[in-house]
Amino acid sequence: MADGQALDEVVTFTSDLIRIDTTNRGGGDCRERPAAEYAAARLAEAGLEPALLERTEGRTNVVARIEGTDPSADALLVHGHLDVVPAQAGEWSVHPFSGEIRDGVVWGRGAVDMKNMDAMILAVVRSWAREGVRPRRDVVIAFTADEEASAEDGSGFLADRHAALFGGCTEGIGESGAFTVHDGSGRQLYPLAAGERGTGWVKLTAHGRAAHGSRPNRENAVTRLAAAVTRIGAHEWPLRLTSTVRAALTELAALYGLDADLDDVDGLLEKLGPAARLVEATVRNSANPTMLEAGYKVNVIPGEAVAYVDGRYLPGHEDEFRATLDQLTGPDVNWEFHHHEVALQSPVDSPTYARMRAAVEEFAPEGHIVPYCMPGGTDAKQFSRLGITGYGFSPLKLPEGYDYGAMFHGVDERVPIEALHFGVRVLDRFLRTA
Repeated sequence: MADGQALDEVVTFTSDLIRIDTTNRGGGDCRERPAAEYAAARLAEAGLEPALLERTEGRTNVVARIEGTDPSADALLVHGHLDVVPAQAGEWSVHPFSGEIRDGVVWGRGAVDMKNMDAMILAVVRSWAREGVRPRRDVVIAFTADEEASAEDGSGFLADRHAALFGGCTEGIGESGAFTVHDGSGRQLYPLAAGERGTGWVKLTAHGRAAHGSRPNRENAVTRLAAAVTRIGAHEWPLRLTSTVRAALTELAALYGLDADLDDVDGLLEKLGPAARLVEATVRNSANPTMLEAGYKVNVIPGEAVAYVDGRYLPGHEDEFRATLDQLTGPDVNWEFHHHEVALQSPVDSPTYARMRAAVEEFAPEGHIVPYCMPGGTDAKQFSRLGITGYGFSPLKLPEGYDYGAMFHGVDERVPIEALHFGVRVLDRFLRTA
């Protein structure tokens, strides 16, 4: 089991990494190198030989391998990203890059997404070095850049240009799963992620006839775009159940003593109460308009108008997503993918999934494990190009009233120290047996 020093180090590492500002504003505006050098130094102190890899100067990734005891076993990838989303200091109770430790909690941007997991990985690896522990299978550690944007400088670059470093890897774990969800009735749920919706960030472009704003214009690009955006925003996507979501609904229904009526999923979700949040975003495709760009002067009708839509599609339903966008945009608006990544689905009956379940149950015997499909995406998408089956497993035991989902990209992001200690113990237990 991870030693006491590991429990101290995970807190220190989380705080230290938060203090290294790795804000990713998109468009290449980020510099992960100081955090990568910090992580690489901690790995080197544990006797590993980390490689620092860049596609773009300052956008640094770290990869290291721990050799297992069974050379015939497939390798396991353990990954976490180093970049974080922006934070406005004036909105926070503490400075978002202070890494302040107060009242048993570590505060700051990245405390949950996902410098906490980076710190857990470092703490476990260093604990193994002190004990002389070697895992059964090779474990490849990867700390990536650019996950909060396109991943082109991070996992995409690693998968495309440095595939050899991941030789033998057939499975991987990363964000986000094995965190406590309190259902309001005393039950504690632990979702283990075995799938992700695909990413379809879409750019809409409407063309029309530029003209003076005082004159009638039936070829107004803004009007055409607005109509398409309204249709997309109002569209009700049909129900589509993947195997992961079916498994989640079946297990949740059994837990709550309900009939698992998958012919009336919306009705079942209503009966599940707060637990429905684990699946309600993943029973359909979705498309949410998020940005609008048009015009330069109030009395000039522009010849072009642009909008962006955050689209997500379930495994096996990308074609339906594309066809629906064709229909909703209509003849006057063109659409294209601004960013496009695959949907993922991983088996929930695999030995690795069983070992993750067992690791959580050992330290949270009161918990109920539930299969989970993530509504968004992670670096697992890019690593899947290498044939790596991805799971979300960054364990945290959270107190009631702590809204894990709100911490992602939210104000006053923070993580309890006890949650970090739990995470180290569970991660250590899983990796020793994986």
